[in-house]
Amino acid sequence: MPLVEHLRELRNRLAKGVGAILLATIVALVFSQKVLEFITKPVPACPPGATSSGGNCAIVAFNSLMAPISVTIQVSLTVGLVASSPIWLYQLWAFVAPGLHRNEKKYTYAFVGAAVPLFAGGAYLAYLILPVSVKVLISFTPAGSANILSLGDVLDFTLRMVLVFGVSFELPLILIMLNMTGVLTGRTMLKWWRFVIMGVFVFGAVITPTTDPVGMLALAGPIAVLYFVAVIFSLLNDKRRARRDPDAGLDDDEASHLDLTPEPLDHEVEPVAASRMLPEQAGAKGPRQLNGYDDIT
Repeated sequence: MPLVEHLRELRNRLAKGVGAILLATIVALVFSQKVLEFITKPVPACPPGATSSGGNCAIVAFNSLMAPISVTIQVSLTVGLVASSPIWLYQLWAFVAPGLHRNEKKYTYAFVGAAVPLFAGGAYLAYLILPVSVKVLISFTPAGSANILSLGDVLDFTLRMVLVFGVSFELPLILIMLNMTGVLTGRTMLKWWRFVIMGVFVFGAVITPTTDPVGMLALAGPIAVLYFVAVIFSLLNDKRRARRDPDAGLDDDEASHLDLTPEPLDHEVEPVAASRMLPEQAGAKGPRQLNGYDDIT
């Protein structure tokens, strides 16, 4: 395509993606009340007419005049982005796919096919441990004190937990992609498993928004299991690659075996024609020259 056609194609793809997001956001506005109840469900709410005393329960409230409408729009837009993700991701793929080779498309399909379930599994696990994490955090409230939470803080905490768990579950997939491209071997991954496990637990303790060990174990445990799955896959892939390439195990400075056996000729060898001289100019004693060159062109 010419540049103008590419820009027109990009405009159409963006228009379809933005239209899908706006439509899903409008639908989410209609059900915003149920969505807000779903988000605040992990928070142990106090009985009607009671105030929080200590770390037993919490009150979810708005802290400003514009907070209800801003939180409602934020929640609806987030739901719209997630609900319409198949459409705008397809528009992005449809714009990029014509420039990819067949093997690149195959790897992209495999990557997306594995990345989506991993992210969904991490997000679902985050929502499962949210009630436990919230109860642990609220339990630090001193006796006689009321814990009044803003709905914006609850929403921000929930989204961070979901995103952190979802993105963290993609780390083993990145290791597999590095092994598929030949950057990282399965033997190297297995050699450094102790340091990786320690780093995963430190990562789980630092990256989770909560300070309780439940969130750290819930994040680091599945990632450690997925890491060993990636190691097993990489070891099997290295063996498959070694069977296809006998020189795969050689070092960078080690020479491979050179096969000097001549191949049999299954067809006649066509003789190479001799090169022709440059044509001489008619009526001239020698080739016409210009600035010392025989051929003017």
